Amino acid sequence: MTSTNEPDDQPDPPDAEADSEAELKPVLDFLRVSRGFDFSVYKHNSLARRVRRRMQMVGIDGFAAYLDFLQVHPDEFPALFNAVLINVTSFFRDPLAWAALARGVEQLLAARAPDAPVRVWSAGTASGEEAYTLAMVLAEALGPEAFARRVKVYATDADEEALNQARLAQYPLKAADDIPAGLLEKYFTRTAAHLAVNKDLRRAVFFGRHDLLRDAPISRVDVLACRNTLMYFNAEAQARILNRFHFALVPDGVLMLGKAEMLLTHPSLFTPLDLKLRLFRRTNRGARTRLKPAVDGEATREAPAREPDAFLAQLHRAAFESSPVAQVILDGGNLLAAANQRARTLFGLTSADVGRPFQDLELSYRPAELRSRLDQVRVGRRAVSLKDVERVTAGGERQFFHVEVTPFVQDNGALSGAQVTFLDVSEEHRLQLDFRKLMQDLETAHEELQSTSEELETTNEELQSTVEELETTNEELQSTNEELETMNEEVQSSNEELQTMNEELRLRSDELNRANVFLEAVLASLRSGVAVLDRDLIVRAWNQPMEDLWGLRADEVEGKHFHSLNIGMPVESLRQALRASLAGDGERRELSLPCRNRRGKDIQCRVVVSALRSQTVQGVIVIVEEGSGPAGAA
Repeated sequence: MTSTNEPDDQPDPPDAEADSEAELKPVLDFLRVSRGFDFSVYKHNSLARRVRRRMQMVGIDGFAAYLDFLQVHPDEFPALFNAVLINVTSFFRDPLAWAALARGVEQLLAARAPDAPVRVWSAGTASGEEAYTLAMVLAEALGPEAFARRVKVYATDADEEALNQARLAQYPLKAADDIPAGLLEKYFTRTAAHLAVNKDLRRAVFFGRHDLLRDAPISRVDVLACRNTLMYFNAEAQARILNRFHFALVPDGVLMLGKAEMLLTHPSLFTPLDLKLRLFRRTNRGARTRLKPAVDGEATREAPAREPDAFLAQLHRAAFESSPVAQVILDGGNLLAAANQRARTLFGLTSADVGRPFQDLELSYRPAELRSRLDQVRVGRRAVSLKDVERVTAGGERQFFHVEVTPFVQDNGALSGAQVTFLDVSEEHRLQLDFRKLMQDLETAHEELQSTSEELETTNEELQSTVEELETTNEELQSTNEELETMNEEVQSSNEELQTMNEELRLRSDELNRANVFLEAVLASLRSGVAVLDRDLIVRAWNQPMEDLWGLRADEVEGKHFHSLNIGMPVESLRQALRASLAGDGERRELSLPCRNRRGKDIQCRVVVSALRSQTVQGVIVIVEEGSGPAGAA
């Protein structure tokens, strides 16, 4: 459950008492069925107050209207979840309590072996400040090397959003006010935006989602901190959680609660170390006892208080061992006390497993989750049954069992252990499946027969209709054939016209090719270099003498702007002459320009610029020849 660091003790609004528990119950039932979270174990007044505040935020009056809102808006659930699970926490809250815990941890570690692992549980850790505080206390007590080697801090909460924030290990800068200066520099890195937990400390903390009432508790814990969380649960839920905490802690383990929680009604589970600061030590009531393993497969059990009749004891052991039903016996501390031959064969148990905590065995969660059922048996003192539990063997075989967990209750009402039996119903299950399948096949065959008869009648009617439609279609096809014949003649006429046009196009192409060959021959026969430009001064022709003068081939210059050419002739000097020729004044312009040919030799070139005409000016012809001439425009 989510840790809270300040009790929700504000008084209810005046109309809060008018909202009865019956009005809130449909909302809680909906959350339990749709989301799998049971809020019914919370104190009603506190829970109703938190839900009502959320209703005010979304503008809804009445629990019935809010239930309708939740059903239509599933994204409202996280907001309600966060409103009920109040995430208020900080580093080193109540410094005196943490100082007392540090002293208790030092005493606890002094009684442990030097290399023994240290397990710590922060239950209801919220956004993680409490878990990291526990880690710092252990790191200071052990030193960095021993801390990294020995300590694991398990931080759990029911609020996944708060856990995601805790995993980031980044907190606002104002959180530094709650951390002693020496620890702040040692275990945190300060940035411009936040305070980050150092990696060495972060590696020792493991976060996970956990429901204190539904999930199995973490076992063999040396220190357990759960502050201001129990106060939100009703008395029955508190008792169940405290029993789980007692099971989770090792003998003499330390429990740290919040300032609003006293444990005055549970002296048999915990004794106070410092009642004012809410520190307690686990009592040894119901302490776990290790049993010696059986010899040669014989089932082991706890030593009885008094010796029973030897013959009856032997008879009971023989019946238990040879029973065709798999059975295991657990003692009061949930340790495996005995397993018969059938159970050892089915589930791979050995004599070495006797005396181990049941929750450490694969059998505790496969083929069925039995840890929570054992908790139900312990609380309710009555048997719990599971029907049709499926198990898949290593060879792929499917088995089915009826599992029953039966408590051993003494005359004084105390629970001394439990028996778990696995009745193999695989054959019955297979026969039931075969019977259901046969009945389904019979029903399916009857339905298919009825359907086939109806389809046959329908098909006969459709065939009669199809014959009539085929006669009509045949007449339509005859008419269509006549139309296609007419269209065929029209297409043939169009093909003849296309052939005539193709012949004319071929003649025109031949004429164009001859003209292009003639033009290329004329340009090639000239000794002077010739460049033909269009009205945009784009090069359209470039003969061989031009290639010889400037070293650029025709395919390198055709399609490019004349002024962009990088040749040995100052083309910019021709700009005015080119413009005048394009203007269409009909004059021919001649210039003498200093140039540099492709070999890098300085030469004097005579350049003639004239317009390219048909009916209008189509472009410019530039003629270049090596020689002497006037130094300016003619």
